[in-house]
Amino acid sequence: MQFGIFSVGDVTPDPTTGRTPTERERIKAMVAIALKAEEVGLDVFATGEHHNPPFVPSSPTTMLAYIAAQTEKLILSTATTLITTNDPVKIAEDFAMLQHLADGRVDLMMGRGNTGPVYPWFGQDIRQGINLAVENYHLLHRLWREDVVDWDGKFRTPLQGFTSTPRPLDGVPPFVWHGSIRSPEIAELAAYYGDGFFHNNIFWPAEHTKRMVELYRTRYAHYGHGTPEQAIVGLGGQVFMRKNSQDAVREFRPYFDVAPVYGHGPSLEDFTDRTPLTVGSPQQVIEKTLSFREYAGDYQRQLFLMDHAGLPLKTVLEQLDLLGEEVVPVLREEFAKGRPADVPEAPTHHSLLASVVGVTA
Repeated sequence: MQFGIFSVGDVTPDPTTGRTPTERERIKAMVAIALKAEEVGLDVFATGEHHNPPFVPSSPTTMLAYIAAQTEKLILSTATTLITTNDPVKIAEDFAMLQHLADGRVDLMMGRGNTGPVYPWFGQDIRQGINLAVENYHLLHRLWREDVVDWDGKFRTPLQGFTSTPRPLDGVPPFVWHGSIRSPEIAELAAYYGDGFFHNNIFWPAEHTKRMVELYRTRYAHYGHGTPEQAIVGLGGQVFMRKNSQDAVREFRPYFDVAPVYGHGPSLEDFTDRTPLTVGSPQQVIEKTLSFREYAGDYQRQLFLMDHAGLPLKTVLEQLDLLGEEVVPVLREEFAKGRPADVPEAPTHHSLLASVVGVTA
């Protein structure tokens, strides 16, 4: 099972000091966090994609390539790549290039995003969001698998005899996760192609996550990719830890209360009770995270959001030390217990290449 972190790249004032980092500081902090993730033994770093203040990660492949040059093992991903407003041709080229630079340590998460105005900024209509996601991904899927593509669709100009360059590393496209919080159509899209489904359940109660994951698993089997239990599932989560749970609650509360993603709403206690957010000791994080399997089944990837709401870089790095030293080793061991032998691990470039070689041999 893979464990990692994802960042939305928000530039948020620290409510305890009133100071707002510069964009440069925030970008450099994201890089430092990614390097720390590898240092403490995590598997994945994923960056969001945003094109509006107060966010900075407008060019994920630029950032991930920079991180790739300074890491050796870390899988570099997105959370998410906007399949609705990016040109599928550019996605195909950018991520294939990143694949080569990172020696295959690349996958990506497709999504529609959560910022409505981004659609007209890139010449699209938000009312066509689902249709854009379906058509654009169909084209991207072909661009990575066919050397020469003829294409005629609704949302972009036709292609005639087009070859996307560079070609995917070793002829193996990056593995794709389809990320969604609430759209069953995206779960269906992931199931149709046999791709991964990432349910970023940071805002939602367990029963909603259970319905979305079960839908994906059922449809994955319907399309003949394997049993429901063999479907590739990822989950999001949020944690803040201190050795003493009371210290964690006291320190995190001012950040929670004004956080752009959930501030000015339910209390910290209500939110932690109803969603995957865990604020407490490492043991409490372990127990809460292990409970995800009760409603999501045996899954393949767990990503945590840790660097948001104005938290200082020093604090985030301390959180990663706790995650890597005290939490993830226990989670690896516990999640492995009772895991059926036919439940696959999360795909990597190496495993996908091995499966292709095995088929063609």
